[in-house]
Amino acid sequence: MSLEVIRVGPEAASDVLPIVLAAFSARPPLDPPADALSETVESMAGHLAVYGGLLALLDGKPVGALVMDPAASTLYLRRFSVLPQMQGHGIAHRMVAAAVEIAEDADVFEDLTVVARLELPRNVRFWERQGFREVRRAAPAVELRRPLRTHAVEVDTAEEMQELGRRLAVLVRAGDLLVLSGELGAGKTTFTQGLGAGLGVRGGITSPTFVIARVHPSEVGGPELVHVDAYRLGSMAELDDLDLDTDLDDAVTVVEWGEGLAEGLSESRLEIRMVRALGAGAGADLVESHDVGQLDPRRVEITPVGPRWHFLDWAAVVGEAVS
Repeated sequence: MSLEVIRVGPEAASDVLPIVLAAFSARPPLDPPADALSETVESMAGHLAVYGGLLALLDGKPVGALVMDPAASTLYLRRFSVLPQMQGHGIAHRMVAAAVEIAEDADVFEDLTVVARLELPRNVRFWERQGFREVRRAAPAVELRRPLRTHAVEVDTAEEMQELGRRLAVLVRAGDLLVLSGELGAGKTTFTQGLGAGLGVRGGITSPTFVIARVHPSEVGGPELVHVDAYRLGSMAELDDLDLDTDLDDAVTVVEWGEGLAEGLSESRLEIRMVRALGAGAGADLVESHDVGQLDPRRVEITPVGPRWHFLDWAAVVGEAVS
């Protein structure tokens, strides 16, 4: 069997509509019902006239479809549908990959966004597996976003990791959220030390493992730095129980081990992932602290998520690390 995903316009409305109606009709009854169920050939043609859509063809037969809807620097994927009898065969994944390629080639979009129903957790999990993360929820809907651009920096030493943090401090401001991920000793705290130095905050920054969170006041009239270790938190709602002496809207918040937990704190965030270039075994005995020694090579991947980070100049941050 041959699967092909093609870009289509309003002329394909009569092919797209039956797929959408079949897919949305097969869902459990929802209150309120999905708007897709009221689509007509005429309304679908109107949607497709804006930026087009995608049609998945299996041996030439339409089996999947979606509508692309641009909004500023975000490309929404709407009316995402696969015929019920054809689900589970990788068609949806292929359509997502095609949408990513189109959005990246356009060079005007920062991310892809979808809106899913909270009553359909299986659908939400599908989008999460495709790299989408929740940025907003307003029952009965949840909005999930997949960033398109990731900035990568090669870092060889602890000093370079700290310098990267100092350079990033130029871009951050009060209310910003940074979510750090990477194995033990990958450089998360070392990076935060540099960020704190760039922000001009008080206090030695060390791993907050035993206190969960520390607040570092500014010595230069800037935002405070809230340094959180989410390793032992069941959810970020538990932050409310920490009785921090600051409002997160007035601080720069850095959450280590926050992937999968901290995303709900803000619709905009920086996801910073640190990967050992030499594998997990190299340097695994290094401990992140204020006295950390040389690091084995790291690849630091910085992914901006949300409108806060659109149109910023990243050149000064992701340029070659200082030796």
